[in-house]
Amino acid sequence: MSTANESNGGATGRDVEVREMIAVRFAGDSGDGMQLTGDQFTTTAALVGNDLATLPDFPAEIRAPAGTLAGVSGFQIQFGSLDILTPGDRPDVLVAMNPAALKANLGDLVPGAMIFVNTDAFDKRACEKVGFTANPVEDGTLAAFRVFQVAFTTITRRALEDSPLTTREKDRCKNFFALGLMYWVFGRPMDHTLQWIQKKFAKNADVVAANTAVLKAGYAYGETTETFATTFQVAPAVIKPGTYRHVTGNQATAFGFISAAKLAGAELFLGSYPITPASDILHELSRHKRYGVRTFQAEDEIAAVAAAIGAAYGGAIALTTTSGPGVALKAEAVGLAVMTELPLVIADIQRGGPSTGLPTKTEQADLLQVMFGRNGEAPLPIVAPTTPGDCFDAAIEAVRLATKYMTPVFFLSDGYIANGAEPWRIPDVDTLPSFEVSYRTEVEGFRPYERNPETLARPWVKPGTPGLEHRIGGLEKADGTGNVSYDPKNHEKMIHLRQEKVDRIADDIPDAEIYGDDAGDLLLIGWGGTYGALRAATMHLRRRGHKVSHMHLRHLNPLPKNVEPTMRRFGQVVAAELNMGQLRTVLRAKFLIDVKALNKVQGQPFKVWELVDRVEAMLAAKQEKTA
Repeated sequence: MSTANESNGGATGRDVEVREMIAVRFAGDSGDGMQLTGDQFTTTAALVGNDLATLPDFPAEIRAPAGTLAGVSGFQIQFGSLDILTPGDRPDVLVAMNPAALKANLGDLVPGAMIFVNTDAFDKRACEKVGFTANPVEDGTLAAFRVFQVAFTTITRRALEDSPLTTREKDRCKNFFALGLMYWVFGRPMDHTLQWIQKKFAKNADVVAANTAVLKAGYAYGETTETFATTFQVAPAVIKPGTYRHVTGNQATAFGFISAAKLAGAELFLGSYPITPASDILHELSRHKRYGVRTFQAEDEIAAVAAAIGAAYGGAIALTTTSGPGVALKAEAVGLAVMTELPLVIADIQRGGPSTGLPTKTEQADLLQVMFGRNGEAPLPIVAPTTPGDCFDAAIEAVRLATKYMTPVFFLSDGYIANGAEPWRIPDVDTLPSFEVSYRTEVEGFRPYERNPETLARPWVKPGTPGLEHRIGGLEKADGTGNVSYDPKNHEKMIHLRQEKVDRIADDIPDAEIYGDDAGDLLLIGWGGTYGALRAATMHLRRRGHKVSHMHLRHLNPLPKNVEPTMRRFGQVVAAELNMGQLRTVLRAKFLIDVKALNKVQGQPFKVWELVDRVEAMLAAKQEKTA
């Protein structure tokens, strides 16, 4: 939304349009460097002081044919001077590197949006490949938009006439031309990216020189051409003082687990098998050996979780990372961790399914799997982060619960959070939750399955501790002694003890946060990465006069104690999820409340406008029914 128009009064005589927020989407082939371009633009926006949210959108196929819709890679960022909750429903600006990128994203644009097209890519064959019968830049298809035709490839080659790089290598630099142009359009400095180029390509001086020249050429093109009558100014956001960095969800997750291990005074062990979109946690943790982190890339998912269980038995903060297909493979071993009552964190970074499904797209369809997807009665806690930055705190919380209650814990993130980024205020160490991990060393009275009277946790004993030799395994344990037991009544008792241990966590977690009034016409309930869209939609609905509130759940098992009483104070309760209604199923079964469903299963996050429209339809239907 524009707040003002003013002439810059400078040499260019161009107008400066002041915006509170703006959304930009970069789109092209997967080899066009759109993720790198978006990441650099994001970092610069963060350094300037804007609040922001991002949505990287990777093609599902690793090597889709060039110029096809299947190969389009996108990166959207919304940045502004206000509190930014989502990457934006509809981009205000689209940078389209080829016809496929334009075709794939055209439907998301509102009339009047700015489109920057690489005219060099819009030949007849490329247009026909994606279903355009003629060049859309010339036939009136884009009449509703502000279109800027820029020969990205030609100008890039011209800027690199004296470079020893091959033509193909030169063409790969054109994303930096687009980035330089966008830096000029939005008044962003190039300094950070210039430094990044020096560091990233330090071993190849020709590539450093080429990317530097092309970035500056893009900026100079905007500055010198008369094509652009307006530039944009987006002021810094008013944020809490502190030291900030831009962070992705997976990076924050890794930092959280490292911090948790330090808080616990123990080493961190990760047993992992690479899988999208969880692999970045493995990559990040592997860089931090100096902090006592050990990473093990196993040959498969089962070996990864088995190694982590062994590390937990040995006294380490044990972690395994995966996605939905990996959770299915790990299920038996997770049951072993439940039976042995060892502190293990299983990080499930959800993606579209079933089977291989949509590896690069987001979904929330693993909730019932992580809650119930093991043989027998095998309850465990579930913690779900809400934003990229919140992954840090949620990771610490998962470790705290695992070590305090001696139980495996699921850390349930998703692709939207994992790959998205936001400014993150680096916390003061003194503000982090304090928890100590204690290992049993006292011999007298030791029993492997004796219980802490408050938490019902069994003692954690490092192997080799003199006098505390004991046996654990997958067969049912006798209460107290831990001996193998087939006694029916003991089995039932142990089932109830393991369940009660999880249930008692409800006394150790905060109430779920409620945005809005404590009672009203409709309560929106969500979890995970839907937080930003649900919060923004609730804000819109309340500004329109609707009595709507939003409750977002970080703890999914057990649920916070205020969930049921809050639900009962609203005329309608709606669970909004990127699945077919899994949280809704749990809430209806647990509380016998008629929870309505608001679902989307498209591999894409909620848009604010679609939530607003659907909630208003629900409110209208309820009003009509009761009239």
